[in-house]
Amino acid sequence: MTQAHIRKFQEADEDAVVALWSVCGLVVPQNDPHRDIARKVADSPELFLVAECAGRLIGSCMAGYEGHRGWINYLAVHPDFQRQGLATRLMTEAQQILSRIGCPKMNLQIRKSNPAVRAFYESIGFAEDEVISMGKRLTTDTQQ
Repeated sequence: MTQAHIRKFQEADEDAVVALWSVCGLVVPQNDPHRDIARKVADSPELFLVAECAGRLIGSCMAGYEGHRGWINYLAVHPDFQRQGLATRLMTEAQQILSRIGCPKMNLQIRKSNPAVRAFYESIGFAEDEVISMGKRLTTDTQQ
């Protein structure tokens, strides 16, 4: 198991986080990762976790809570460090933080094109809810 240290995101981590998300396939054309980070830091930076090992940023987990449900976004572990328990540790830490602030349930979304990620979340206790996820862009700028 990787001896990674989990801590809160710091501004100096931004480029390394974006590089991590890129190598993990989380960056998509419709979402500018730098804007996503800026919005997270402005809203609730205490819910943005990173993991580092020997000074190298190797994991991230962006959690959110709006008073009704907690959300997980950008859970990422560098491919060189996957399958060593780090994603589970990041999720456990996020769950503990959300629980401490009164969050009753965590939700997340998974791209249908990624069955391995679904299997991971099922292995740590998540189950598919009987809901349809819907979205609406609030801007015509595709980089949101």
